[in-house]
Amino acid sequence: MGQRLNVRSTGHEEVERVWQRFVPSARLDRIDPKRVSFSWDSVELPGFSTVAYELAASVHSSIRMDDQIMACRLVGDSVRLEADGHSVDPRRPWLGAGGSTEAQWTHTARVRAFVFDRTDAERVARLATGDDRLVLRRLAPSARDRDAGLQWERSFSYVSTALNAVHDDAILAVELRRHALMSTLSAFHTPYLDAMQRTHQRSAAPRTVRRAVAHIEAHAREPLTLEDIAAASGISARGLQHAFRRALDTTPTEYLRLVRLSGAHEELRAGTAVSVAEVARRWGFSSASRFARYHREHYGQNPAQIARMF
Repeated sequence: MGQRLNVRSTGHEEVERVWQRFVPSARLDRIDPKRVSFSWDSVELPGFSTVAYELAASVHSSIRMDDQIMACRLVGDSVRLEADGHSVDPRRPWLGAGGSTEAQWTHTARVRAFVFDRTDAERVARLATGDDRLVLRRLAPSARDRDAGLQWERSFSYVSTALNAVHDDAILAVELRRHALMSTLSAFHTPYLDAMQRTHQRSAAPRTVRRAVAHIEAHAREPLTLEDIAAASGISARGLQHAFRRALDTTPTEYLRLVRLSGAHEELRAGTAVSVAEVARRWGFSSASRFARYHREHYGQNPAQIARMF
């Protein structure tokens, strides 16, 4: 089922040629051809590839991921990464999922990457979450935190090692491909994580709480009080508070804030927002500074950073 590719070369033309087989948009904009040493190992499956290569050269490269998603860890000398002109922390795995990414290093770099077909990845993510509208575009490029980055690196090591051993076994290869995708979508801030959380909450909660959750998500951009939510759920406000705490370990008000925060975050990522303050107002946050604090606590970034990035 899978195709293995091993390349050893000292020619810089080979580097770009091989990369473009897996990522057609890949470009080596600048490379020192006098000192090139290239070692490449990959396994290619339908809609998915694992890539591991080492390149000894001073390089400036670029990719534009329109129809693909690439999760990557680049280790080297004087590494610099930029996503759509904004700096990305090179000490963690990064994600290319729409827009352009540029990488620069000197001497030698080691690259480890998963490359997914975007349409196939969205299909799998929708089946996993039950959200038929889920899209994976223009995602934040940095891993959620250090632990998430380390977990992704462990997943890469496991998947790439296992695929090299069982790439001809169709059943195992498909399972490994799914594991690679789920670990990647969990390591970064993606709609997949939010959808999985909502799915779990709905299935575990009693009927009154599920009705409240559905009402909150349908009317999050409208004025909502605790009493409004309770009335839509057929329970008293006090009873709904207790039900939420037992089922979800939160309150209806806190859940409403989380839904609004998620909606505002998605609007900022869409790149259509006039200002952060306007987005905060539209999603029911009376204070832009309080919205910024909630956003930092939940997403690890200021909302202004997200707006500039996208």
